[in-house]
Amino acid sequence: MLALVNLTLAKKWEECETPLVGITPIMDWVKIHYGVKYAPNTRETFRRQSMHQFLEAGICVCNPDKPSRPVNSPQTVYRIEPTLYAILKTFGTNGYAAELKNYLGSRPSLMEQYAKAREMNMVAVKIKESQEIRLSVGDHSELIKRIVEDFGGRYASGGELLYVGDTGDKHAFFDEELLASLNVGLDAHGKMLDVVIYLREKNWLILIEAVTSHGPVDSKRHGELSKLFGKCTAGLVFISAFPNRKVFLNYLEWIAWESDVWIADAPSHLIHFNGVRFLGPYDER
Repeated sequence: MLALVNLTLAKKWEECETPLVGITPIMDWVKIHYGVKYAPNTRETFRRQSMHQFLEAGICVCNPDKPSRPVNSPQTVYRIEPTLYAILKTFGTNGYAAELKNYLGSRPSLMEQYAKAREMNMVAVKIKESQEIRLSVGDHSELIKRIVEDFGGRYASGGELLYVGDTGDKHAFFDEELLASLNVGLDAHGKMLDVVIYLREKNWLILIEAVTSHGPVDSKRHGELSKLFGKCTAGLVFISAFPNRKVFLNYLEWIAWESDVWIADAPSHLIHFNGVRFLGPYDER
């Protein structure tokens, strides 16, 4: 929060500012002005375990200069919430207590306003006839929407959605009870897939990675998922989903054997990587 208002040790609270600042600049700022060092590879942890909570609490706003920017974009920036900023500038003065009391009284309505603003920019995904979820704006969410609505309708008709991930909220949809009935228990902190669908008719569990900038089912990921779902009572089907063939070609050499590829701009086709089956699990049990 100190970084969000650019409050160095030499400044007073009345000198607070409202810069637009990203996560890496915040981490660098804290190192320079307060001597706390964060490893570069903790950026995502910083976003998920600090900034996400700040946003939920209304302490800051995300991408006020461009609300349509995906939250996981390298260009994402944050700014202190304007009403809170005005209160912070009075900290240490005689008027602070009264200002704080007024702020806390109006906070519920402020939170509602920001929640509605966020909701307007989210991607609606229909998961059942009468149910939809909303994902953070961005190309990744758009691809997940296509997977659930287009891939699911074509290749997993009648399937039951078990899990949908989101860049802003890790578990956008999670049917933990149904997954547990298939003898699968997942670590909430582990790297989950983007979409999981259960096809009860065939007893298949379809594991799908949505690939926009990273993350196809390569050999390493195939091994990780096979271990993660090793006790599952359903057969495992591995899918790498891409928005278009251009993105697919960037990852072609990494696609694992015994997996399939689905491309959103050619939804009626699958690309099959080896094996005796066109689409299905390879569990020899």
